[in-house]
Amino acid sequence: MAKVINIQPITRIEGHARVAIHLDDNGNVQDTRLHVTSLRGFEKFIEGRPAEEIPRIVNRICGICPWMHHLASTKAVDGCFDVVPPPAGHKLRELCQVMAHINDKILHFFFLAAPDFILSPDCDFSVRNVMGIVKKEPELAARVVKMRQLGQVMLERFAGRALHPVAGVVGGFAKPMLEEERRQLLEDNRTLLDFACYALDYAKNNVFHQYQDIIGSLGTITTGFLGTVNHVGALKLYDGQLRLMSPDGQTTDFPSESYLDYLAEHVEPWSYSKMVYAKCWDQKFCMDLNKPKGIYRANTLARINICDHIATPRAQEALEEFRTHFGRPAQATLLYHWARLIELIYACERSLELLAEDDITAPEIRTPAEPKAGRGIGHVEAPRGTLIHDYETDDNGCIVRANMIVGTTHNIASMNMSVKQAATSLIQNGVYDETILNKVEMAVRAYDP
Repeated sequence: MAKVINIQPITRIEGHARVAIHLDDNGNVQDTRLHVTSLRGFEKFIEGRPAEEIPRIVNRICGICPWMHHLASTKAVDGCFDVVPPPAGHKLRELCQVMAHINDKILHFFFLAAPDFILSPDCDFSVRNVMGIVKKEPELAARVVKMRQLGQVMLERFAGRALHPVAGVVGGFAKPMLEEERRQLLEDNRTLLDFACYALDYAKNNVFHQYQDIIGSLGTITTGFLGTVNHVGALKLYDGQLRLMSPDGQTTDFPSESYLDYLAEHVEPWSYSKMVYAKCWDQKFCMDLNKPKGIYRANTLARINICDHIATPRAQEALEEFRTHFGRPAQATLLYHWARLIELIYACERSLELLAEDDITAPEIRTPAEPKAGRGIGHVEAPRGTLIHDYETDDNGCIVRANMIVGTTHNIASMNMSVKQAATSLIQNGVYDETILNKVEMAVRAYDP
């Protein structure tokens, strides 16, 4: 008799989701569906509000990466009001964004993903969690907690809040940086860079090498990729142009203002979440594992695939080693974890670069702005993928229309495909256990949804 296996909830992700695995009469996987409760309603209930309020509202969309929504929204309102921040204001925004990436990557790898590897995928679920890591690796756990706290404190000390930020304002930034603040942030970011390099070395020696068979096969699919690069193809997190890479490695660059020419949204009747696909490839959407159409991925693996290089030395060295092993584009889903640690190094190095620039402490941090009718599209790279905020305002500067594509949305289709690949390869003739179901969850956790 046909049967549905429900994995609910999916554990150790930054949200809520479940997996339904549909078996046929022989107990083999017929279909799988990832159900993500992602409807938030922000696109509708910000309508009619003054645009300058929106960056302080949408930072509630995600409690893990509020800075990304805050700054993408601020950039969108800049566009509506046709205002350009001064250099210092621009750099202070980017600094806060890349520092927020540091915190997020430490959180995901060590608190959410690492229990599957440090404690093994077949470890009992009551132990396979962050507290299990504390018991097995107390020195590592203590250092991780200290570094995560340091990252949060840096943002709070400088920008006032690490969560629900208000420092990004239309036309720039809310406060200049003092020289004393810069010196302290330089010292703290150097500490975090040392930890980032240690974290990658630790993972290579204790995770990636040990579990290379699982990493190379579990949830692996073939797709395109989306991310952000600058004019010479270097990885960027705060600004730049969007780049789509086809599954065979061909790239197409375009400004975020033209995203609707390249991307389209699709809705399945069984999902609360919209799905995004590359309409510029074949104008179709299909999640078939053998012949997918329009499917691409975002997030860390996508970004290190699409970039030609990384403009900071240690991250570039790590990227070159990664490509020596896995080529370009790398398709193995669990390599998101390796890519995440490369980006952790980049975020630390980029923070140090910004702090070393003398004009980051300039007092001119904001360009005056007047409410007006217009359209603005702001995008940044959130930890979970490319984040796009698209607003239109009326003559009073109030929002009349909004569209948002959040990072996880880009990966909804590909996560469904990875879940189906994992379940199909692991469940045969109706035989499964808790370890097998956890491995299906691992295919989701890699995307950090």
